[in-house]
Amino acid sequence: MGEIPGTCKGLVQDQMRILGVNCMNHDAAMAVVEFEDNKAPGKILWAAHSERYSKIKNDHYLNWDIVNEAVSYVPIDKVVYYEKPILKKTRQFYATQFRTAFDSKEMPAHHMKKFGLRIDEYVKHHASHAAAGYFTSGFKDAVILTVDAIGEWETISISKGYNQKAIHHMESQQYPHSIGILYSAFTQRCGLKPAEEEYILMGMSAYGRPIYKDDIYKDFVTRNPFRLKRNLHKGIGNWKPNADVMDLAASVQAVTEECLTDLWIRASKYAGFGNKNLVYAGGVALNCAANRTLANLGLFENIWIIPNPGDAGSSIGCIAASESKQIDWQHPFLGHNIEGEYPVDAIIKELKENKMVGVANGRAEFGPRALGNRSLLADPRGKEIKDLVNAIKKRQKFRPFAPAILEEDVNEYFDLPTGVKNTPYMQYTAACTHGKDFPAIIHYDNTSRVQTVRKTDNPGFHALLTEWKKQTGCPILLNTSLNIKGQPIVNDRADAEAFTKKYGVKVC
Repeated sequence: MGEIPGTCKGLVQDQMRILGVNCMNHDAAMAVVEFEDNKAPGKILWAAHSERYSKIKNDHYLNWDIVNEAVSYVPIDKVVYYEKPILKKTRQFYATQFRTAFDSKEMPAHHMKKFGLRIDEYVKHHASHAAAGYFTSGFKDAVILTVDAIGEWETISISKGYNQKAIHHMESQQYPHSIGILYSAFTQRCGLKPAEEEYILMGMSAYGRPIYKDDIYKDFVTRNPFRLKRNLHKGIGNWKPNADVMDLAASVQAVTEECLTDLWIRASKYAGFGNKNLVYAGGVALNCAANRTLANLGLFENIWIIPNPGDAGSSIGCIAASESKQIDWQHPFLGHNIEGEYPVDAIIKELKENKMVGVANGRAEFGPRALGNRSLLADPRGKEIKDLVNAIKKRQKFRPFAPAILEEDVNEYFDLPTGVKNTPYMQYTAACTHGKDFPAIIHYDNTSRVQTVRKTDNPGFHALLTEWKKQTGCPILLNTSLNIKGQPIVNDRADAEAFTKKYGVKVC
């Protein structure tokens, strides 16, 4: 058992609490899941990103604040880690990352020892991704497609989930052949931070023309099966030095979507009779523009993307993989709690007076997107609002904002992708049918990264949207994360107070 200060033995017979950990890689996170017996699904007690506590964006490491909150859920009976470090070391050696490969301090056991934690079990990276998706999906059977930059060696994997009890691996692609690495290489080429600002590259793609698509295939990519013609782990240098970065973004987005289309078609062939369920996992699943294209293929009737499909979500996934048990997914509000009733009246008052307001209430979202509890909200109807919010957040002017809308109203204002009935976690873009009325939430291509809001998921945010619509006739609010570019999302009350003081935006 993990050596955790204050741990006591056992809850009651058949009960177990497991701590899942992702660290020493992109976006460290921790999660605690409780299993009451052998039949009941596990319950997520808490899950959070390390960066929210350390205030270091995409923090790779744990810190005492997040560890202390994790171990407050004692007793912890087992500690599970989301990756197999020895396998990762062999890949680092192959990639000539010798300093990291031979550094014993760059081992999770060494890092966690300083917090009094001992790892009881290691789970493979892609197994953690797949399990995070499948065992929270609620699907009895499903095809599971995992696509990311890299695990230990795997970059693409296809699996099948059976009866919420087992995952069988079917096939995989190995490093250095990686769609995620391809996209990150172009992220760097366009002057952005690789493994961090890919979402900005995605937003840029709407402004460009995919005129370099054929050149990307010629120089870097083959299809069916996907392969890279050379290792792009260290980037592509100044490829096409005179190219407009918007055109480069559009080109790699187009290539990415075509290669992902091949993979979705390939995955669909593993679906048995009557099985039209897809679980889509890994960091590439955060590309909501590609997700729209893929959903419109109509290959699957039901698609589940956990709202934290990247490495952070694997803190839940490694637990699910270890136990091979269903985990009851209810909502993503799993992090640090700010107590108090959702301040509907105060928010509306501030929106009417100043067009913008911050919200820090309830439990923080587990994932990269604010969904109403750590959000910066604004009236989407003014042309000046987009520039105003971008100025506050210190973001590039071209970047779009997301709309939050009641689930029951979404089809009146947005054309959701084929088979997508709702999108509570901003996982798909959709064309807005009333774009002229809401200029602040419309991207250059007339799409929006939509969030549909259900009362069962977030009663407070649902009540706010209902009252806002009643008082103003506007069914939509602009919703973006309560942070400044390059900084983590607000976590606790002290963060909220500091945000108000520094940026002059009231946080309710």
